[in-house]
Amino acid sequence: MRSFVAFLGGAVATGLVVAMLAVAGVIDDDAAPSASSTTTSAPPPSPSTSTSAGKATDVSELYKRVSPGVVFVQSGQTATGSGFVYDNDGHIVTNDHVVEGASTYAVRIGADTKIIPARLVGKDPSSDLAVLKVDPGAVPGGLKPLQLGDSTKLEPGDQAIAIGSPFGLEGTVTTGIVSSLGRTIDAPNNFPIADAIQTDAAINPGNSGGPLLDGNGRVIGVNSQIKSGSDSNSGVGFAVPVNTVKFVVPRIKSGGKVERAYLGVRNMTPQDRSGAVVDSVVPGAPAQQAGLQPGDKIVAIDDKKISSSEDVSTVVTQRKPGEQAKVTIERGGSRRTLTVNLGTRPETPGGG
Repeated sequence: MRSFVAFLGGAVATGLVVAMLAVAGVIDDDAAPSASSTTTSAPPPSPSTSTSAGKATDVSELYKRVSPGVVFVQSGQTATGSGFVYDNDGHIVTNDHVVEGASTYAVRIGADTKIIPARLVGKDPSSDLAVLKVDPGAVPGGLKPLQLGDSTKLEPGDQAIAIGSPFGLEGTVTTGIVSSLGRTIDAPNNFPIADAIQTDAAINPGNSGGPLLDGNGRVIGVNSQIKSGSDSNSGVGFAVPVNTVKFVVPRIKSGGKVERAYLGVRNMTPQDRSGAVVDSVVPGAPAQQAGLQPGDKIVAIDDKKISSSEDVSTVVTQRKPGEQAKVTIERGGSRRTLTVNLGTRPETPGGG
């Protein structure tokens, strides 16, 4: 069966074909799911595993400490996902695709059996992040926010622990490692999410929005997608990096929006990873205005080497609207540098 990347918001996930095309700039570059009839048990956690520093982590002790801050999220009548407590004010981080299309929300925090109402206070489809809010006084024992880590300090092989509600099975913990870094995945609005974390910790539909943790129990990412041929875990999961959470959540938790730089090209990565080949240019976008054309190979942006379409997404994401970018391209056997006045990313790809 063809592999695909699937959002994990509900009991049944929506598939996305994994393409080589990444959207740069804007291309800078989960209706409620039905309950699954098959219940799949998550693999039991090992008593202890090793952190990147070589010290053993007692996963059961970490789970006892961290799980009070993990949240079961119900959007509408049947759609379920996961989340985690962000602060003592009652803000809860989850995925945008978990809350998409719903008008009512309820959560269960930690092992508490009480479902309490929540309201949506902010969302950012471009990073697949959303923020719910609950009344802190409605939580018995008080809120226990999770500590945020630093995704820039991760290395492949570091420990990764996921806690969430796969197939609605609340409080499930699975363990694994950081399999790779710097992946690009598609957001619900089809923009790219740069620097995603790949992990082999078992995550399944319903894990969406739940935390991916390091060996110290700090959040390093928000579980979002899997690559699978069967809507279930195959050892390839992806999480939105926590540093994206740090950037986005403070801006949207009070109803604000995130403005991102916009280049306006669609790229693909050649087999030799020698750059990012422009497949198409959005009419009227900053790239077109600067003279970029289909067939151009982007080899550097502001003297940063570009080896793939993912690199373009990463570099443009780090810039601000209105800034200038020096884009070095190869065209017809010669190399030239174009100055692009970066725009503001529209709501959906392909917009002017």
